[in-house]
Amino acid sequence: MKLDFTVFMHTSAWASLLTLTFLEIVLGVDNIIFISIVTQKLPADRRKLGQNIGLFLAMILRIILLFFLGWILGLQDNLLPEAWGFKVTGKGLILIAGGVFLLYKSTTEIHHKLTGDEDEFHLNYSKNKGAFMGLMIQIALLNLVFSFDSILTAVGIADQLSVMMVAVVVAILIMMIFTQAVGKLLAKYPTVQMLALSLLIMIGVTLIMEGFGEVIDKTFVYISVAFSLGVEILNIKFRKQRGI
Repeated sequence: MKLDFTVFMHTSAWASLLTLTFLEIVLGVDNIIFISIVTQKLPADRRKLGQNIGLFLAMILRIILLFFLGWILGLQDNLLPEAWGFKVTGKGLILIAGGVFLLYKSTTEIHHKLTGDEDEFHLNYSKNKGAFMGLMIQIALLNLVFSFDSILTAVGIADQLSVMMVAVVVAILIMMIFTQAVGKLLAKYPTVQMLALSLLIMIGVTLIMEGFGEVIDKTFVYISVAFSLGVEILNIKFRKQRGI
């Protein structure tokens, strides 16, 4: 595909851009939750910076991957002989690895919160300069996994590289606003943070299932996220009224 911005002279390109931007934001829900959770480990004055850098990394990774569309699409090919009767793809291996990593991070974080143990990032920031960089590396790795659905969706919606790139940039800029709002909510209400970690476990399981070739309708995941958050908001209001 060629990078041609003259396509925006046509209304069809703008229609594709709006549709794709919306889908990119929806597909970024899991990314927003993960980044909001892990950046809670940082001092309050560093969280906004960490969230913005995390999403900036997501944008850069997506743009880079857009230039390797042939390789991305090739990851959907079976790596095993057809005679084996079992399908394993490059994308599947990446999704499984990402799902396992997400399960590990979510369950260990829940453990730390329940037991009160300190983990490698609950340290004095001034004494541990590598903590921030390590956290950004973790965000970058998960961003890579989350990027595949984003890129494949972009290919299915738009046939112009310029439209895909603009949609990714606009979606990330909008997601920065959502991530900061979610981060503030998590910092204020610990129960919402526990809910978010539980949802990340569900997303991790979904990634693993997709890695093994199961077709998962993400709509159910997003509905579960919205429903759970709605229930938690009601609980917060109830506790405030009762003075709990």
